[in-house]
Formats: sequence, C-alpha cells, structure tokens
Amino acid sequence: MKMMHSRWVVAFFAMALVACGKGGENGGKAGEEKTAEAGGEMVAFVTTQDGSPLKIDAKLFDTAEAKEFAATGKNPYIGKQEAIDKGKKLFQMYSCTQCHGGDAQGQTGPSLHGPDFKYAKDATNKGMFETIWNGTNGGMGAKGKGLMDPTDPSNGLTPDEVLKIEAWVRTHSKFTGNE
Repeated sequence: MKMMHSRWVVAFFAMALVACGKGGENGGKAGEEKTAEAGGEMVAFVTTQDGSPLKIDAKLFDTAEAKEFAATGKNPYIGKQEAIDKGKKLFQMYSCTQCHGGDAQGQTGPSLHGPDFKYAKDATNKGMFETIWNGTNGGMGAKGKGLMDPTDPSNGLTPDEVLKIEAWVRTHSKFTGNE
C-alpha cells in the first residue's frame, strides 16, 4: 500500500511540474514552444490588442534570419542594405503607405519613426513584429501569412518579410528596435 501511495505522489508531482512548465517535452517555460527546425525555444509572442498569447506556426520562420529572430526577438536585418531595399518594396506593395505615409512618417495612421509610438511596444522589433503580424484595435488589420485574408492561407507576409519591412522602417529613426 505504501508503494502504491508513493507512485501516486510521484505521478502527481510530475504532472504538476509539466503544468507549471518546469518539465515535459519542451523542458521550457510555460507558453514557450520549440521552433520546428532549429530545436530552440521561440520568444513568447503576444497580441497588440490585449496582450494575449499569439501563436505563430514555427514552420513559418523558414530562413536563418527568421529563426534567429524567433529565438531572440532581435532583427538580424537591421542595417543590411539588401534587406532594407526589399523591405521598402514590401511596405509599398502591401499599401502600408496609404496609412503610414511614404516614409512611414504617419498619415491617417501613426508615424513609425518614434520615439512616441502609438503602441509603446513598437519601439522593439519584437513588438513591431507582433503589431504588423496580428494587427491592432485601432484599425490596422493583420498582415501575417494566413491572417491577412482568412479565406486564403497563403496570403499575407511571412515572418522574414515582416523583418525586412522593419529593417526599412528603422532607417527613418534613431531606434534600431534591437536595443
């Protein structure tokens, strides 16, 4: 009887550790997931709307730069001219200029230059990524792949493209977003 009671106690504590994020397959913290290819943990993304968890399929982080960002929240494209040029084209192609202006200085939508961001989290690349990916309560729709047009899961920006847009936006500011 004592042996059976011990097994139940051990099983209970094992389940409690997994529920608290101290054990289990990830071996990580609650709310964190491993990236599919890299085997590392992803930063915990949250929505700009209410701060709730933002789940993004790890498979979408399909370039070395996107995987690095998923693991660190730092944009490796900052200061890289080829990425900046591509980011400018994407900013124009996805009609970001209609609300944010030709140089992201603000128009009907807010300036993306800072230091006074409409959403303070946009001072970081992780925060700006979350805002672009999932949209806002202030009228900006989600631009992330599969979210921009729910009827077409292939429509929208990839994480790599969002990072390139951020790299271009950051050229207009003293903020790199990686501080």
